[in-house]
Amino acid sequence: MIEGNAMALKQQPAHHKVIERTDGGALGINLRHLRAFTAVAAAGSIAGAADALYRVASAVTRSVLDLEAALGRPLFDRRARGVALNAYGELVRVRALRIEREFEEARTQLVARGGIDGGADVQSLFTSILNGRRLAVVASLAEKRNMPAVAREFGITQPAISSALKDLEGGLGVALFMRGARGLSPTPAGEIVAFYFKRVLSELRHIGPDIAASEGLLQGSVNVGALPLGRTQILPLAIASLLARHPGLHVATVESPYDALAASLRSGDIDFILGALRSPGEAKDLQQQALFEDRISVIARAGHPLARAARIDFRMLREARWALSRQGSPSRELLERFFSNARQAPPLPAVETGDLAVLRGLLLESDMLTALSPHQLRYEIRDGSLVVLDFPLEETRREIGLTQRLGAFPSPGARALMDEIGKVVAGSPDFLGVSGG
Repeated sequence: MIEGNAMALKQQPAHHKVIERTDGGALGINLRHLRAFTAVAAAGSIAGAADALYRVASAVTRSVLDLEAALGRPLFDRRARGVALNAYGELVRVRALRIEREFEEARTQLVARGGIDGGADVQSLFTSILNGRRLAVVASLAEKRNMPAVAREFGITQPAISSALKDLEGGLGVALFMRGARGLSPTPAGEIVAFYFKRVLSELRHIGPDIAASEGLLQGSVNVGALPLGRTQILPLAIASLLARHPGLHVATVESPYDALAASLRSGDIDFILGALRSPGEAKDLQQQALFEDRISVIARAGHPLARAARIDFRMLREARWALSRQGSPSRELLERFFSNARQAPPLPAVETGDLAVLRGLLLESDMLTALSPHQLRYEIRDGSLVVLDFPLEETRREIGLTQRLGAFPSPGARALMDEIGKVVAGSPDFLGVSGG
């Protein structure tokens, strides 16, 4: 079956082959070669792998050689009675086995919710007709839902995308996208495929950095989900310190609401989240690590009338004008819970915003108050332009830390950045230790 699918691809019209263009890095890794590699590693010989894959030995040999060429490293020590994984091969095998598990989970979900037959050999199908580039194209289609936009993104033709989709849908026996006047819309099967393709891409992207790290070099990209509290001080300090020592790394931050970041974390689009931790119910299938405790404070401009008050009470706070984060945000919920526990009506904001720049401007240019973590306005508080009012909100403590996908195996760069974040927190008197930690 694998050989047949490969032959079918070779017989496609030439203008469809643009999607097979060679790319460096993760997009250039052929999944068929990766599966041949794991089969050889398991069997300890080319012949044993060929028998397990129902392929000829020369084809398996070529797959392994092509993978080694793509990665620029030998993966096996050749011996008289077979082959054995070397140190590079062991690193690659970890990622390759994780990819196989992702494909197996995709098969399970496709059978349960995507409408495919339970006997479908999804892994053989995926590894026979997909490479990193095709994975990325399908995932991008599900996100953008616009074939011309995806064609421009990858520098390929629309017929190439259509041909790849036709192969994949034909092999699965189910439609992945519905075609309409407004573009493409992923079917339930399409949503499942795109989700797991993103997770496979994440593993593929880590192979190169894994190898480089074994040689003492940190490189590759780290994608961080940045919730508001970590953006002002912790993350900038950690990134600057890490890149000063490892300039080959590239760090990208993603600023979105927690639910969007958690979805990106689950699909492998981001490596971890820094910010307020959630309840176990909200963080299902996620792994959370608390770094410190935080609490919100009432903050105003220097010279605000309440900054000079001998004593601040609930009436004075109620009569003030407020600029608060949006309804449902953690800091807003903490403030409202504090007032509720004190049997007081919470303040009604004149302005609701999630933009720290807007909030900062409102505080500096008016007599508005806000309730926020002082860490988010650290520099203005430090230079004296903003002040924390003497009205402690003791019952608004929450844990701040790192969130990863349960069972994730981060890249060396992501692990290094998380370690650096831990050092920034541990080395600063600004952060309160976690209770009991």
